[in-house]
Amino acid sequence: MKRSKTTALLLMSAAPLLFTACQQEQQVQVQEGLYTSVEACAAETGDPSSCRQAFAQAQAQSADTAPQYASREQCAQEYPAEQCVEQRTSAGHSFVGPMMMGFFMSQMLGANRAAAAPAAAPAFKDKANAWARPAPGGSGGLNTASRIGAGKAGLAPVTSQPNRAVTASRGGFGNNSRSRSSVGG
Repeated sequence: MKRSKTTALLLMSAAPLLFTACQQEQQVQVQEGLYTSVEACAAETGDPSSCRQAFAQAQAQSADTAPQYASREQCAQEYPAEQCVEQRTSAGHSFVGPMMMGFFMSQMLGANRAAAAPAAAPAFKDKANAWARPAPGGSGGLNTASRIGAGKAGLAPVTSQPNRAVTASRGGFGNNSRSRSSVGG
């Protein structure tokens, strides 16, 4: 009698864990795009307010994440000379670097869209028309003085086409098993 009660209690206490493990998470979709202007972003996404907010956020990060050079000539070796300008970081350090030529905007789509603010990052375009964005971790905590002359060290190349939104799905638990096909029967 005692064993059956213990077994029943054990099964009842494990049931919520089993149900939670079998419950499927809601799929989250993230839309990210590289835009050269707020207008191009608004035309593609239909959300001018988020585009203005993302542009402002990217512009605020631009000087802190831009490649830094000691002279205009060094900058002009990798970027068009007209893009190489003197800039000042949020900490007040001066350097020569390329201007932000566009911005990345990521938005969550779906039910939580209104609650989530767009994430943004500046985009830089070099002489070869290749786009780059700040790498995750960016300058890695280095102070600005030690970054001067580092060039593109804090940037990650991207293959995104400008002014075109790309939607990426991020599935939850069970996403892989659902996509498998059964074989034989």
